[in-house]
Amino acid sequence: MNLSNPQHQDLDRLARRRAGARMGWYVHALVFLSVNSVLAMLSFSSGRHWAVYPALGWGLGLLIHGLVVWLVLGGGGLQQRLVAQERERLQREHGR
Repeated sequence: MNLSNPQHQDLDRLARRRAGARMGWYVHALVFLSVNSVLAMLSFSSGRHWAVYPALGWGLGLLIHGLVVWLVLGGGGLQQRLVAQERERLQREHGR
């Protein structure tokens, strides 16, 4: 693949953007799980079950983020593998 071609550069840029968005969702999901696990332990150790409320609110935000990333952008994973997958998909879409 000749990356000096402007069309290939555009495909590569778009593939990196999409892969970066997916990687951002993975980080968001990992932080959600980590923080809410700690909150759940604190909540249950105090005998109250308040941790469900931040989990529901944040979970809604994670769901919306996921819908945007996975449905709007189309199409998991280390970032390089995602970049390669997006590059291949874009090349197929553009008949190259």
